[in-house]
Amino acid sequence: MPPGIIATAMATASAPTPHTSILKRILPRTLLGRALLIILSPLVLLQVISTWVFYDRHYDNTTRRLSQALAGEIATVIQLMVRDPGSVERLQIFRMAQRSMSLNLKLEEGARLADISTSESLNPFTSVLDRKLTTAMEEYVARPFLIDTRAARKQVKIQVQLADGVLHILVTRDRLFSSTTYIFIMWMVGSSIVLFGVAVVFMRNQVKPIRRLAQAAEGFGKGRDVTNFKPEGATEVRQAAAAFLQMRSRIKRQIEQRTEFLAGVSHDLRTPLTRMKLQLAMLTQSAEAENLQADVSEMESMVEGYLAFARGEGTEQAVPTEISTLLGEIVGRMRDHKTAIDLHIEEDIRVPLRRETLRRCLTNLIGNAQRYANQVTVSAGRRDHTVEILIDDDGPGIPPDKREQVFRPFYRLDESRNPETGGVGLGLTIARDVVRNHGGELTLEDAPGGGLRARIWLPV
Repeated sequence: MPPGIIATAMATASAPTPHTSILKRILPRTLLGRALLIILSPLVLLQVISTWVFYDRHYDNTTRRLSQALAGEIATVIQLMVRDPGSVERLQIFRMAQRSMSLNLKLEEGARLADISTSESLNPFTSVLDRKLTTAMEEYVARPFLIDTRAARKQVKIQVQLADGVLHILVTRDRLFSSTTYIFIMWMVGSSIVLFGVAVVFMRNQVKPIRRLAQAAEGFGKGRDVTNFKPEGATEVRQAAAAFLQMRSRIKRQIEQRTEFLAGVSHDLRTPLTRMKLQLAMLTQSAEAENLQADVSEMESMVEGYLAFARGEGTEQAVPTEISTLLGEIVGRMRDHKTAIDLHIEEDIRVPLRRETLRRCLTNLIGNAQRYANQVTVSAGRRDHTVEILIDDDGPGIPPDKREQVFRPFYRLDESRNPETGGVGLGLTIARDVVRNHGGELTLEDAPGGGLRARIWLPV
């Protein structure tokens, strides 16, 4: 069955729900992708939770304590200024604050702050620093104030309303900011990327043996010899590979034993058949003798046909073959004056094939069409990942209900085929056997112009 029909049948049988189909489209299809998703999902979840906990605890607490320390220092300076209101004492206080607290102070005498309440600065869009510093200033200073954390890149400007003016405080952002948060996040993200990269490398190495096993099984299913494959990878993968090698050995041994057995049977039967032919030749010609000769000839044909059926699974190795060249050779040899054969090749297609085995298969199919038709058309082309070969004729065809039966060994369709020109009933059986040994399929259909169509799919 071709890939398109298989996919349609699987889709119809499964009938997934909309939610299932959406989930399948989102999730990766490969084993490597799903394994990495299993690794990445808890890793990302852990990073998000850790970052949130750290941000909510460490960063929040650190910013709050640094803001409280700054607000406490500002409150201390204001208390000293209230206790010693003189200009000389005030200058000494400013110098002490600059030297000991890294506070740059300036008093603007007689000035007034804009009429703004401290609660207006607390909105959902203010930063953590603004909120924590505002809360600390309200708690420790308890005076009207304004905070500007965006006036300068590396500085924070605070204005406090005093009785005789506005006190301007300029402090570096380092006093209120801890780089530990960013270092922690960068360390987590960086380490996660490194660990994920290591996981990707290891997972790819674990998936490679599975891919090689799949390629070996696919190649063996297409009739190609798998010589360089050996078990490797995890224990389970090695077990599957060893089971595949054992299965391959058993199948090859079974084919060889069947071929040898049939060859021996053929040799044993040929000897008595030859003696019978000689004895019949020495007898007086009569109707009975002619009937016996016909029976002996039919037995010889059956033995040869059965041996040919066994050789269809022989030991010929697959080699890269040009489909156009092979079909051209076959059609060129089979053209005669009675039947016209047209050949149409869409493009040059190179496929690993058992050349002589497939030659016998195509010769058999074209010969059948040529025997019962006046016009035969052979065409070939690529269809996605397969090669399609069509053999159409304008003959009497085969009834649809008989098209699977004709592939059975020794089955002859006497009602629709001429019994005098027919074989022993192994031609189509051998042809389908050859195609399936290449990993393809052979079916019979109605030809577009009447007659019969033989359709062959071969994997690329």
